[in-house]
Amino acid sequence: MKDGLRPARTLRDERVTLAHGGGGRAMRDLVESVFTAAFEPPGMEDQARLTSAALAEPGARLAFTTDSFVVTPVEFPGGDIGKLAVCGTVNDLAVGGARPLWLSAAFIIEEGCEVALLRRIAATMRAEADRAGVRIVTGDTKVVQRGAADRVYVTTSGVGVIPPGREMAAGNVRPGDVALVNGVLGDHGAAILAARGDLALSTDLQSDCASLDRLIEATLAAAPGLRCARDATRGGIASALNEIAEASALSIELDETALPLRPEVKGMCEILGLDPLYLANEGTLVAFVPEDQADAALAAMRALPEGAGAVAIGRAQAGEPGRVTMRTAFGGRRIVDMLVGEQLPRIC
Repeated sequence: MKDGLRPARTLRDERVTLAHGGGGRAMRDLVESVFTAAFEPPGMEDQARLTSAALAEPGARLAFTTDSFVVTPVEFPGGDIGKLAVCGTVNDLAVGGARPLWLSAAFIIEEGCEVALLRRIAATMRAEADRAGVRIVTGDTKVVQRGAADRVYVTTSGVGVIPPGREMAAGNVRPGDVALVNGVLGDHGAAILAARGDLALSTDLQSDCASLDRLIEATLAAAPGLRCARDATRGGIASALNEIAEASALSIELDETALPLRPEVKGMCEILGLDPLYLANEGTLVAFVPEDQADAALAAMRALPEGAGAVAIGRAQAGEPGRVTMRTAFGGRRIVDMLVGEQLPRIC
């Protein structure tokens, strides 16, 4: 028995029924057998009671974020909805300069969902949380009737601590700052599209889903002037850059020849008429650093697996506020606007 928990119950059902959401013995069997057994939360109260020495440091601040995940399919090359949920919430904290500590996890499960699938998702979440150094400390489970959900949806909230003196925000970007990305663009969106099987596409692409907290800490150590970072999820790198340009009241110019794209992603986008700059990423961020710290930041990123492909893709300028442009391979320029609508639904 760990952390004062009772031994996990045995769940004999192979599929979830409405009874598993009724608040009685069936629900307790599901929660304890699948989720509590995997996450080992500290106690079984209605809330997590948390302490950390990091909170006692003068000037430290709490960071809090929440997100929901509805990807289709729920298991895909390179991950599943559980890994996506942990990485997405860890990254939302990390790109703001916080050190992630705790997560909550809430599940909306469709009647008929396979219990074996839930066990795989829970195991993936625990493994990714361990890699990121965070704990899943509380959660919730609901069951809805068949057809009211797509097997399982996951909502995660995260709490982290921002160390004293650390201030990362898009409004800090200055003219001349260099835009860096830690790896290739569009892998997650392209991998999900291929995994759906609707277009008979054959590819070995995998999602780039990864936790980036370690990458941020290493980059800050090498380039303490790091202005801001954004994980390029829905809307892709283009939308993230537009948000930064608007918040900083600067313009940003990209170099098309510097953009890291796999040939498979470029080919898929050409066939389907998609723009890879708007494809979702789940392990890729864009960061702005002062020009004199760019080389050190790139070296720090490239020293880690999740930053091995780091490159500089552009810079901030004192041009038209909020405008993102790209210098094309042919020497022209085009506007890179915010995504209107959505290229692919249920992507993360």
